[in-house]
Amino acid sequence: MLTIIGSSGSGKSTLLRCINLLEKPTGGQILYKGENVLEKGYNLPKYRTHLGMVFQSFNLFANMDVLENCTTGQTTVLKRKPEEAKEIALKNLKNVGMDQFVSAKPAQLSGGQMQRVAIARALSMNPDVLLFDEPTSALDPEMVGEVLKTIQDLAETGLTMVIVTHEMSFAKDVSDRVIFMDQGVIAEQGTSSEIFDHPKEARTKEFLQRIHS
Repeated sequence: MLTIIGSSGSGKSTLLRCINLLEKPTGGQILYKGENVLEKGYNLPKYRTHLGMVFQSFNLFANMDVLENCTTGQTTVLKRKPEEAKEIALKNLKNVGMDQFVSAKPAQLSGGQMQRVAIARALSMNPDVLLFDEPTSALDPEMVGEVLKTIQDLAETGLTMVIVTHEMSFAKDVSDRVIFMDQGVIAEQGTSSEIFDHPKEARTKEFLQRIHS
Protein backbone atom coordinates (compact mmCIF):
# COMPACT_ATOMS: atom_id res chain seq x y z
CA MET A 1 0.00 0.00 0.00
CA LEU A 2 1.17 3.48 -0.93
CA THR A 3 -0.20 6.31 1.20
CA ILE A 4 -0.22 9.97 0.20
CA ILE A 5 -0.25 12.45 3.08
CA GLY A 6 0.05 16.22 3.41
CA SER A 7 -1.84 19.35 4.32
CA SER A 8 -5.15 20.27 2.69
CA GLY A 9 -4.49 21.81 -0.72
CA SER A 10 -1.06 20.21 -1.09
CA GLY A 11 -2.07 18.30 -4.23
CA LYS A 12 -2.78 14.84 -2.84
CA SER A 13 -6.13 14.30 -4.53
CA THR A 14 -4.90 15.94 -7.73
CA LEU A 15 -2.02 13.44 -7.90
CA LEU A 16 -4.47 10.59 -7.43
CA ARG A 17 -6.79 11.96 -10.11
CA CYS A 18 -3.83 12.29 -12.49
CA ILE A 19 -3.02 8.60 -12.00
CA ASN A 20 -6.43 7.55 -13.34
CA LEU A 21 -6.53 10.49 -15.77
CA LEU A 22 -9.55 12.25 -14.29
CA GLU A 23 -7.14 15.19 -14.42
CA LYS A 24 -4.79 15.56 -17.38
CA PRO A 25 -1.13 15.66 -16.30
CA THR A 26 0.84 18.56 -17.75
CA GLY A 27 4.18 16.76 -17.55
CA GLY A 28 6.04 13.71 -16.32
CA GLN A 29 5.25 10.04 -16.86
CA ILE A 30 2.78 7.49 -15.59
CA LEU A 31 4.34 4.06 -15.93
CA TYR A 32 2.06 1.02 -15.99
CA LYS A 33 3.76 -2.33 -16.51
CA GLY A 34 6.81 -0.51 -17.84
CA GLU A 35 4.96 1.63 -20.38
CA ASN A 36 4.24 5.36 -20.22
CA VAL A 37 0.47 5.69 -20.50
CA LEU A 38 0.84 9.34 -21.54
CA GLU A 39 2.61 8.38 -24.77
CA LYS A 40 0.63 9.13 -27.90
CA GLY A 41 -1.31 6.10 -29.09
CA TYR A 42 -1.48 4.35 -25.72
CA ASN A 43 -4.80 2.58 -25.14
CA LEU A 44 -6.18 4.80 -22.37
CA PRO A 45 -9.67 3.23 -22.11
CA LYS A 46 -8.07 -0.16 -21.50
CA TYR A 47 -5.68 1.35 -18.95
CA ARG A 48 -8.61 2.82 -17.03
CA THR A 49 -10.25 -0.61 -16.73
CA HIS A 50 -7.25 -1.74 -14.67
CA LEU A 51 -7.80 1.01 -12.07
CA GLY A 52 -10.48 1.14 -9.41
CA MET A 53 -11.45 4.37 -7.65
CA VAL A 54 -13.18 4.93 -4.33
CA PHE A 55 -14.26 8.54 -3.78
CA GLN A 56 -14.79 10.45 -0.54
CA SER A 57 -18.49 10.98 -1.30
CA PHE A 58 -19.20 7.34 -2.31
CA ASN A 59 -20.70 8.22 -5.75
CA LEU A 60 -23.15 5.32 -5.69
CA PHE A 61 -26.03 5.34 -8.16
CA ALA A 62 -28.97 6.51 -6.03
CA ASN A 63 -31.58 4.88 -8.30
CA MET A 64 -29.95 1.43 -8.09
CA ASP A 65 -29.84 -1.03 -5.22
CA VAL A 66 -26.58 -2.29 -3.75
CA LEU A 67 -26.33 -5.29 -6.06
CA GLU A 68 -27.06 -3.25 -9.19
CA ASN A 69 -24.40 -0.74 -8.16
CA CYS A 70 -21.87 -3.57 -8.12
CA THR A 71 -22.93 -5.27 -11.37
CA THR A 72 -23.64 -2.42 -13.79
CA GLY A 73 -20.00 -1.58 -14.46
CA GLN A 74 -19.17 -5.23 -14.99
CA THR A 75 -21.88 -5.82 -17.58
CA THR A 76 -21.48 -2.45 -19.31
CA VAL A 77 -17.71 -1.99 -19.39
CA LEU A 78 -16.31 -5.50 -19.01
CA LYS A 79 -19.19 -7.13 -20.95
CA ARG A 80 -19.66 -9.84 -18.36
CA LYS A 81 -22.82 -11.92 -18.37
CA PRO A 82 -25.35 -10.90 -15.69
CA GLU A 83 -25.02 -14.12 -13.70
CA GLU A 84 -21.22 -13.90 -13.64
CA ALA A 85 -21.39 -10.24 -12.62
CA LYS A 86 -23.85 -11.09 -9.83
CA GLU A 87 -21.62 -13.87 -8.50
CA ILE A 88 -18.57 -11.59 -8.43
CA ALA A 89 -20.54 -8.75 -6.83
CA LEU A 90 -21.95 -10.98 -4.08
CA LYS A 91 -18.48 -12.31 -3.30
CA ASN A 92 -17.08 -8.80 -2.90
CA LEU A 93 -20.08 -7.57 -0.92
CA LYS A 94 -19.58 -10.49 1.45
CA ASN A 95 -15.89 -9.62 1.79
CA VAL A 96 -16.79 -6.11 2.99
CA GLY A 97 -19.67 -7.28 5.19
CA MET A 98 -22.48 -5.91 3.02
CA ASP A 99 -23.97 -9.07 1.49
CA GLN A 100 -27.09 -8.73 3.68
CA PHE A 101 -27.96 -5.39 2.05
CA VAL A 102 -28.10 -6.35 -1.64
CA SER A 103 -31.64 -5.01 -2.14
CA ALA A 104 -31.13 -1.76 -0.22
CA LYS A 105 -30.90 1.62 -1.93
CA PRO A 106 -28.02 3.94 -0.96
CA ALA A 107 -30.42 6.27 0.89
CA GLN A 108 -31.21 3.41 3.29
CA LEU A 109 -27.55 2.94 4.28
CA SER A 110 -25.22 4.70 6.68
CA GLY A 111 -22.17 6.53 5.36
CA GLY A 112 -19.88 3.70 6.42
CA GLN A 113 -22.09 1.15 4.70
CA MET A 114 -22.22 3.20 1.49
CA GLN A 115 -18.44 3.45 1.45
CA ARG A 116 -18.09 -0.31 1.90
CA VAL A 117 -20.46 -0.82 -1.03
CA ALA A 118 -18.32 1.59 -3.06
CA ILE A 119 -15.27 -0.51 -2.22
CA ALA A 120 -17.08 -3.70 -3.25
CA ARG A 121 -18.15 -2.04 -6.50
CA ALA A 122 -14.56 -1.09 -7.30
CA LEU A 123 -13.29 -4.58 -6.43
CA SER A 124 -15.92 -6.17 -8.67
CA MET A 125 -14.13 -4.69 -11.69
CA ASN A 126 -11.01 -6.73 -10.77
CA PRO A 127 -8.61 -3.77 -10.80
CA ASP A 128 -4.84 -4.16 -10.69
CA VAL A 129 -4.66 -0.98 -8.61
CA LEU A 130 -7.28 0.47 -6.27
CA LEU A 131 -7.21 4.22 -5.58
CA PHE A 132 -8.83 5.78 -2.49
CA ASP A 133 -9.44 9.52 -2.30
CA GLU A 134 -9.87 10.33 1.40
CA PRO A 135 -12.37 7.47 1.86
CA THR A 136 -13.26 8.42 5.45
CA SER A 137 -13.41 12.22 5.22
CA ALA A 138 -17.19 12.34 4.64
CA LEU A 139 -18.00 9.89 7.43
CA ASP A 140 -19.16 10.41 10.99
CA PRO A 141 -16.29 9.62 13.40
CA GLU A 142 -17.98 6.43 14.61
CA MET A 143 -18.16 5.10 11.03
CA VAL A 144 -14.48 5.65 10.22
CA GLY A 145 -13.23 2.50 11.94
CA GLU A 146 -15.35 0.07 9.91
CA VAL A 147 -14.09 1.49 6.61
CA LEU A 148 -10.45 1.55 7.74
CA LYS A 149 -10.81 -2.07 8.89
CA THR A 150 -12.12 -3.01 5.43
CA ILE A 151 -9.17 -1.30 3.74
CA GLN A 152 -6.72 -2.94 6.14
CA ASP A 153 -8.19 -6.36 5.35
CA LEU A 154 -7.76 -5.64 1.64
CA ALA A 155 -4.13 -4.64 2.19
CA GLU A 156 -3.48 -8.08 3.66
CA THR A 157 -4.63 -9.73 0.40
CA GLY A 158 -1.72 -8.12 -1.47
CA LEU A 159 -3.85 -5.87 -3.70
CA THR A 160 -1.94 -2.78 -4.82
CA MET A 161 -3.57 0.29 -3.32
CA VAL A 162 -2.90 4.03 -3.31
CA ILE A 163 -4.72 5.97 -0.61
CA VAL A 164 -4.99 9.67 0.19
CA THR A 165 -5.80 10.01 3.88
CA HIS A 166 -5.62 12.24 6.93
CA GLU A 167 -5.74 9.19 9.23
CA MET A 168 -2.08 9.27 10.25
CA SER A 169 -2.04 6.36 12.70
CA PHE A 170 -3.73 4.18 10.09
CA ALA A 171 -1.26 5.30 7.41
CA LYS A 172 1.69 4.54 9.67
CA ASP A 173 0.42 1.06 10.54
CA VAL A 174 -0.57 -0.25 7.11
CA SER A 175 1.61 1.56 4.54
CA ASP A 176 4.51 -0.03 2.69
CA ARG A 177 5.46 3.34 1.20
CA VAL A 178 4.46 6.89 2.08
CA ILE A 179 4.55 10.07 0.00
CA PHE A 180 4.44 13.45 1.71
CA MET A 181 3.21 16.23 -0.55
CA ASP A 182 3.67 19.96 -0.08
CA GLN A 183 2.63 22.79 -2.40
CA GLY A 184 1.90 20.46 -5.31
CA VAL A 185 5.14 18.46 -5.26
CA ILE A 186 6.40 15.30 -3.59
CA ALA A 187 8.51 16.72 -0.77
CA GLU A 188 9.60 13.37 0.66
CA GLN A 189 8.92 9.68 0.18
CA GLY A 190 10.03 6.49 1.87
CA THR A 191 8.90 3.59 4.01
CA SER A 192 6.37 4.16 6.75
CA SER A 193 9.14 4.15 9.36
CA GLU A 194 11.32 6.53 7.35
CA ILE A 195 8.56 9.11 6.98
CA PHE A 196 6.81 8.86 10.33
CA ASP A 197 9.75 8.03 12.63
CA HIS A 198 12.78 9.45 10.84
CA PRO A 199 11.70 12.20 8.40
CA LYS A 200 14.55 14.06 6.73
CA GLU A 201 12.88 17.13 5.26
CA ALA A 202 12.09 20.09 7.51
CA ARG A 203 8.61 20.48 6.02
CA THR A 204 7.78 16.82 6.73
CA LYS A 205 8.93 17.20 10.32
CA GLU A 206 6.86 20.35 10.73
CA PHE A 207 3.74 18.67 9.34
CA LEU A 208 4.06 15.63 11.59
CA GLN A 209 4.77 17.74 14.68
CA ARG A 210 1.68 19.81 13.96
CA ILE A 211 -0.70 16.87 13.69
CA HIS A 212 0.70 15.23 16.82
CA SER A 213 0.64 18.39 18.95
